Order: sequence, then structure tokens, then C-alpha cells
Amino acid sequence: MSTPLMNVPLLDLKGQYQSYADQIWPKLQDIAARQAFILGAEVAALEKSFAPYCHSAHALGVSSGTDALLLALMALDIGANDGVIAPTFTFFATGGTIARVGARPLFLDIDPTDFNLSVTAVERYLRSECVQRHGQVYDKATEVRVRAIMPVHLYGQAADMAALMALAREFDLKVIEDAAQAIGSEIDGKRVGSFGDVGCFSFFPTKNLGAFGDAGLCTAQDAALFERLKIFRVHGGEPKYYHSWVGGNFRIDEIQAAVLNVKFQYLDQWSAARQRNAAWYRAAFSQYDLSSHVTLPTEKPNVRHIYNQFMIRIRDRDGLKQHLAAANVGTEIYYPVPLHLQACFKDFGYKVGDCPQAEAAANEVLALPIYPELTQDQIQYVVDSIARFFHR
Repeated sequence: MSTPLMNVPLLDLKGQYQSYADQIWPKLQDIAARQAFILGAEVAALEKSFAPYCHSAHALGVSSGTDALLLALMALDIGANDGVIAPTFTFFATGGTIARVGARPLFLDIDPTDFNLSVTAVERYLRSECVQRHGQVYDKATEVRVRAIMPVHLYGQAADMAALMALAREFDLKVIEDAAQAIGSEIDGKRVGSFGDVGCFSFFPTKNLGAFGDAGLCTAQDAALFERLKIFRVHGGEPKYYHSWVGGNFRIDEIQAAVLNVKFQYLDQWSAARQRNAAWYRAAFSQYDLSSHVTLPTEKPNVRHIYNQFMIRIRDRDGLKQHLAAANVGTEIYYPVPLHLQACFKDFGYKVGDCPQAEAAANEVLALPIYPELTQDQIQYVVDSIARFFHR
């Protein structure tokens, strides 16, 4: 299996840029000429497009995916002495924003088949480790009031929202969907971000739809909640300079909105290309007997997986990563340390063994290149390189 070295980066945004560059610059020049940078026509157009795309009544452009989560928590009045259920295996912003509002992140384990929040773990926690008093749910050990669930649609595949929403209704909990990696993902034809009280999206440059910097968006079905989100986006002032609440500066830049409006028309095309690349990976892996060594991503039949990442599992993950780097194949570990074991959360009392599925995944997952512009030859080269690692 000797093949010449090929370069396969984890992500190549420069190649994609060529497809829309001619459309971007007139918009940016227009903004510069008008000197209109904050909450202008491009932001309004972005919000108008994304609400129906996400099957939501309302959409609100914000400064980042992290700020989308923070804004949602603030608008739902979640803070001190409150608890929010969240998966421990996710990007830091999920748990970090909960802590930033003064609430307690209640980290639970994941389903090993899709890496998303385990419904079994949530139900067990609510029924066994919580108590209901006067219609409210309290954690028995800490006495914090459990206020919300923050599921994450990790890697581009939706969490089990039907089951999670049923639990949320039973225990009267708010639901904030962390859909930072999953714009356009669906469950039975319904888009993520439309199930819970607030959907939170990221337009970080590496996402399926990326801006030229930080940007994000919130979705909501309820008009009153949307108005709160809108007010909190501008320091809680309504009307201007009159403040009933303390909000923040969560505004999306007009320039970022303009970039996203251009790139939005390619979103489904790019997501389809990622799905095609995932199929090419599966076909390439089928040529080798690697099933005892490598676990490929699960694709649930009722879910539209948009493959923000193509994650494999392997016991000797670090060895394979080093081997692929030598073959000029870019990879990344998302994520090496579950949130319950992060040093900044040590005072919450979590320990190794509390979330065994997440801890195992953190030692075994590896992201392979999946960006839309990958060629079939590049994907074959990646898989050939992986096969060489096991057939040395």
C-alpha cells in the first residue's frame, strides 16, 4: 500500500472562498461607503432568511455562538442558585456560559452511539437525584433549582429532542438548544433550533456556514421571549438609554451579516457535499477490514446529519493522529477533556468515573477532514493512510 504523499488539511477555507469572492466585495464596499456597521439592512436580511430556514418564528443575529448561549440564559432569567443540565462532552462554551451567569452546570454523560446528551442519564438524574417541591425541581445534593436542559447537537447530528422535550415538559424545564455545529440538521424533517425555547447557532469560520470572524444567531418561537432576547442584545435597554434589565453587547456586525447572506445560498450545497464525503469515507473504509479497529460515525435514519465533523473512534487515537500527521493528513481531537474534569469546574466536585462514556470518548475520538471541497482521491488517501497504520 505504498502511495505518494498527498496533502489533506483538516480544513481549507481558501478554496471555498473562490466560489463566492466576487459576490462578497461589492457588499463590503457598499457597507464601507454607507458607514453603516451596526444592526443594519444586512442583519435584518439575515434574520429574515434564517427564521424560516430553521423552522422558527423568529431569528436574532448575535455576536458569537457563545454569546447566543449566554443571551439565552440571561433572557430566561437563569442565574444564581439555578442548575442547568448539559452534556459533559462538548465545546467549553456550553458549560462556560452556564457558569458565567452564576448558575451551576449539571454535567451528565453521553450516548456513545452519537456523542449527544444521554436521555437515559437525564431521566435517571431527574427521577433519582432530584426532588420536586411546590412544582419545582431541586438537586438533592446541592439544593440548586434545576431550571433548564441545554442539549448539544454535536458534530452536526441532532440529539434526541423528542425524548428530551418530553422530560422538559414533565419537569417544567426550559430548553436551550446548542446547535452551534448543526445548522440545517433535522429530526423527521424538523430543523434543530425549533424544538426548545431558544436555539443557539455559531457562524465561527470553521462551521458549515462560517463568517469572516465571530458571529452567531438565536431562534425562538415565542414572541415575548424573542422581544426579551432582542432587548438583552443591546444592554437591556428599551427604549434606548432606558434599562429595566442588565443585558450585554451581543450585536452581530453588519459586515459579518453581509458575508453570511452571500454564503447562505451555498449552505445546503456545502452540507450535501459533506454528506457525499461521508459516504465516500464509508465506501473507502469498506475496502479494508478495519471494523475491529475503527468505529465510524453513526447516522440515525430519521436525522439529517450535516457533518460539521467526521468523527472516528480508535483505541490508539494518539498514535493514529501522529501517523496521519506524518502522512500530511490534518486531524483534530474534539474534545480531549470532558467539561466535568476541567480544572475551572473542580469546585463542583466531579471526579474521574462520573461520566464514563464521555471519558472514554475523549480518549478515542479523532476528526478527519470532511470539508466540501475534498476530492474522492484525497479521502481515499486518508483511508489508505489509516489502513497502513494497522497493517504495518
